[in-house]
Amino acid sequence: MKSYMARPAQVERKWHIVDAEGQTLGRLASEIARVLRGKNKPQYTPHIDTGDFVVVVNAEKVVVTGRKAEQKVYRRHTGYPGGLRETSYEVMMERKPTEVLRKAVKGMMPRTRLGRKQFTKLKLYAGPEHPHEAQNPQPYEMR
Repeated sequence: MKSYMARPAQVERKWHIVDAEGQTLGRLASEIARVLRGKNKPQYTPHIDTGDFVVVVNAEKVVVTGRKAEQKVYRRHTGYPGGLRETSYEVMMERKPTEVLRKAVKGMMPRTRLGRKQFTKLKLYAGPEHPHEAQNPQPYEMR
């Protein structure tokens, strides 16, 4: 019995559209990361990019459970001494609602060259409009 190994030239890429309205942030992000990596396909090969493109609309309407809306904090460092900056979830949703979902998905992707390449197939939009109608994205059902 031979093992199947996908070849980059033979991978068929599809476009999926996901409506984030009313979806829980972490559950949505893990499912999107799964599709970007190609783990939802039987041809999945760990060292080959077998994933699909994902277009997310209504990213501003994603929800979090519990008291995360008040307590969740995003941290970054400027590179200077004492340069730790904190931004709350509420402020982040006001300023850049797509960045919340982008950070959640990126945290679930592998930290390798392949993971960075797969992450570029994610397209996020705060509202219901997107410029990818020509690719004919199909609605993706969350499991």
